Order: sequence, then structure tokens, then C-alpha cells
Amino acid sequence: MTHSPSGAQLPATHAPAGHLPVGSRLWIRNPQAAFTANSLDASGGVVVSGGKIAEVLAAGQQPSSPCDETFDAGSHVLLPGLINTHHHFYQTLTRAWGPVANAPLFPWLRTLYPVWARLTPRDLELAATAALAELLLSGCTTAADHHYLFPDGMEHAIDIEVEAVRRLGMRATLTRGSMTLGQDDGGLPPQSTVQAPEVILADSERLIGQYHERGDGAVIQIALAPCSPFSVTKEIMVESALLAERLDVRLHTHLAETLDEEDFCRKIFGLRTVDYLESVGWLGSRTWLGHGIHFTDDEIARLGAAGTGVAHCPTSNMRLASGTARVLELEAAGVPVGLGVDGSASNDASNMILETRQALYLQRLRYGAQVPVERALNWATKGSAAVLGRPDLGQLAPGMQADLALFKLDDLRFSGSHDPIAALLLCAADRADRVMIGGTWRVVDGQIPGLDIAGLIAEHSAAARKLIAG
Repeated sequence: MTHSPSGAQLPATHAPAGHLPVGSRLWIRNPQAAFTANSLDASGGVVVSGGKIAEVLAAGQQPSSPCDETFDAGSHVLLPGLINTHHHFYQTLTRAWGPVANAPLFPWLRTLYPVWARLTPRDLELAATAALAELLLSGCTTAADHHYLFPDGMEHAIDIEVEAVRRLGMRATLTRGSMTLGQDDGGLPPQSTVQAPEVILADSERLIGQYHERGDGAVIQIALAPCSPFSVTKEIMVESALLAERLDVRLHTHLAETLDEEDFCRKIFGLRTVDYLESVGWLGSRTWLGHGIHFTDDEIARLGAAGTGVAHCPTSNMRLASGTARVLELEAAGVPVGLGVDGSASNDASNMILETRQALYLQRLRYGAQVPVERALNWATKGSAAVLGRPDLGQLAPGMQADLALFKLDDLRFSGSHDPIAALLLCAADRADRVMIGGTWRVVDGQIPGLDIAGLIAEHSAAARKLIAG
């Protein structure tokens, strides 16, 4: 067992077998198919050394120098590791809860906020571990989490998430969220979940100083993330933007998710959402937005000119009937677009390869069947990396981090399929066979070495039942 910052025991995780010795070279050879998110041909595989991709090989090519190890990928489809740009780890504890199973966003939030206000550090440890493990098994190597709940006793929520990410061997952008506009002031969240601006800003600066890593290969990054227009004041939005600029970190918030939110912004601030974003100093390239559905043509153009990113969350948007993001138009305007599974209480899963399939189908419903499979995979890899400001991730190319996802097509669902890349999405791949992060295998034969999944499920499920019961 491993121990958390609070001293509680957690299901054990250990460094999995397959960590490359310093200076050694691994050839992942001749995959069944490869998607590179660029124009390179990787049908001969990739060479990994020093935690990075050293070579990308076309069919028939050999590595430029001998390799210490070889992995035969002939039965695998090779992808860059998938990147999740928007999540709420804690919500794995409130999946498929009957009272909100058929509710749109605002009633859904009003019903769940009092439940989430009871969250404990132990709950979050289990919830984050479950979310990260599920993501990892789906081929996800980097995840962004938006945590904005800090009731009494939860002051070190982000520290808890840092430890969970490190135990699983993943990368993460952990956002220090906040809520300052409670029900007493016309907002949605209960007063027990809001914090004073000075508390939020002090903790934000602490977390950046303690955990934020810069440059290629960063494992933990911190961003600032006031929750949404209906749960924070303009003051904390402005102060967060100033702090982010001073300390050179990114900004994240929910925006333009529903028409109710648009109405709220007009009523409280006298502005549409993008006007509000600009008024608080957020319309810029360090910002990315969760959902980004209800934009006018002019607003899309302004977002593109500013380089503001959007995390498209198709499953959550469908589950809550929030609407459909105009992804192709956003991209055409210059908006970086990636994918997010969103919270596991509005998605009810944390599966990035299935989210990619959902994104493909939802955008085809808007734009037509000509939206290619490869474009959806690009949103989940290179596009998501751009949204998070990570030029070292999301592609198979020399010098990129060796974050890789390998899928087998040997289930009955794939029988009779012909195009391996198309089959991943059209035949609904849901679990990676192998996942590598920074040159280390973190999933082997569809399992996370060292993680007691059965024990995690038992503890996580018990915590979920207790949280709901109050």
C-alpha cells in the first residue's frame, strides 16, 4: 500500500517493468498501423531513447544505430498518447446518480453542489486515482483537471491530485479552480464552497511555486481556473489573469456552455460571454475554455485572433443537452481545439478514446460524414497539446516526448474491419493494450502494473455511497 498526504493508505502502485535504462534505445517496430498527427510515415515504427522519440521510421527503414531492445508492434495500432484538456476528477464519485440523470446543467449543478460540498481529502484521493487510472487505460497520457471545490478540510486538494498523478506516472495540468459567488450573492454554489479572493490567490501562488514545471517533459503544471461566470466575481477573474501573467501560467474556465449561462452573463454583467472574457483580461493565448458552444460568428473570429483555445466535451454536452460546439468553424478561425471528457458526473466515464469517437460522430452530425477519422484523432492529440500549450506532446516526431498509446484490434468488435485507424473509432476501441509515458511503460497487456484495481473499485465505490448518503 502507498500513503497519501493525509496518511491514508491507497491501492499500491509501483514503477512498472519496462523503464528504459539511461542511454538505451528501444525500437517499437513495424506497427499494424500508425497515426502520427503530422505528415510523417511511422509504418516502420519509432525509436525511443532518453524518454523521447529519437527516430520515426517509414516502412522498410532500419534505426540509424543499433537498439538495445525491440518491441514487435505488428498487432498494434500506434498513436501519440491521447491528451484530455478538461476534467473534474472528483466527479467519479457521483456517476449516474438518479436525481440528476435527466437534468440540464443548472438544475444538475444545484442538486449536486450540496453533495460535492461534503467531499473529504480521502474521497478526492480515491476519485482522482480512479479517474486517472481509467484515463490511462484508455490511452490517455496527459490530463487537465479543473478542481474548484475547497470546503473546510479540502484546502490541500491540488496537493492530493499531484500525488495521485505521480503515483500513476502520468502528466497533468492541474488547475487551481475557485468559486467566490455563492447563493447569497446570486450565484449557484452554496456558501460553504466559496472562498475569499485573497485565500484563492495566496494558494494559487503557493501551488505554482511548489509544483509548476516548465519546458519540455514537464510532468506537473499548474493553471489558474475560476470556475465559471455564474460562480465567481469579476474581481477574481481579473486578479487571476494578472497573477497568471506575472507568473507565466495558463488560465482556464467554463464558458459558453449553455444558453442559461449566456442569460446569466447578460443579467449580472450586462455582457455576452466573450465580451465578459475580454472585460476581465482573459481574451488571449494563455486561456483555454471548457465547452465553448454558444458563440456567434464574430465571437469565433475574436477568439481565433486572440489564440484562445477550446476544450470540446462532446459526451457531456450531449448528456446535459447543452448544445454542439462549432469545432470546424473554430479551427478555421485559428482557435486551438482539443478534447475533454469533462466531469464523470456529466460524462459518467473517463475514457479518451471513446471521447474521440463521440467527437467524430457529433461533429459529423453538424458538418456531414466527410469529417475524417484522422481529424478527430488530431483533436485528441496534437490539438489538445496546443490547447494546453505543450508543443512537446501530441505527435510522433523526433524530439517529442515518448508518450505513446498502442491498441490491439483482436476483440470481436473489430472482426471484419479493414482500415486499422478507422477501426479504432468506428468499431469503438475502449482500452489500450500498451501505454508509454516518457519512455516508461505505464500500461502493459491492458493492465496498470502494481495497481490493485479491484481494491480501488471497492474503496472508491464505498466512498461514493457514503458521499451520496451524507
